[in-house]
Amino acid sequence: AVAYTRWLSRQTGKKYRLPSEAEWEYAARAGSNYSYWWTDIKSSIHANCFNCGSQWDGTSTAPVASFEANRYGLFDMSGNVQEWVEDCYHNSYTGAPADGSAWLTPQCQQRVVRGGAYSSPLDSLRSARRAQLSQDTRLDNLGFRIVRAE
Repeated sequence: AVAYTRWLSRQTGKKYRLPSEAEWEYAARAGSNYSYWWTDIKSSIHANCFNCGSQWDGTSTAPVASFEANRYGLFDMSGNVQEWVEDCYHNSYTGAPADGSAWLTPQCQQRVVRGGAYSSPLDSLRSARRAQLSQDTRLDNLGFRIVRAE
């Protein structure tokens, strides 16, 4: 994911990167304080996840925009694939940057993933939910989105 952002930056002359964990959650929540961007009700079907009732229901990714966009116009922030963010994984937010930038450390081996996946239960799609993976992990339910830096 990081290699792709570097390649794209070189190709376009513009700076691209992964979002920080704080940026990702802000975008996923889309101005809401709910557990999920749409509500706190777990029975709502707004994402591709395990036992959520869609035609892909835990078996594969869905085409982009198969579910409605959040209030910021972003598709698939919950479910479909987990998404890498720039931050190194830490057990708590104690010591995290207060400005929303990525929390990076020199010996970073575990990175944060957000959003849950098609193979994840609905609880894993909460906007605040975070998980960790080794930075060289490759899975069919793991992806990324990029941001353009100013």
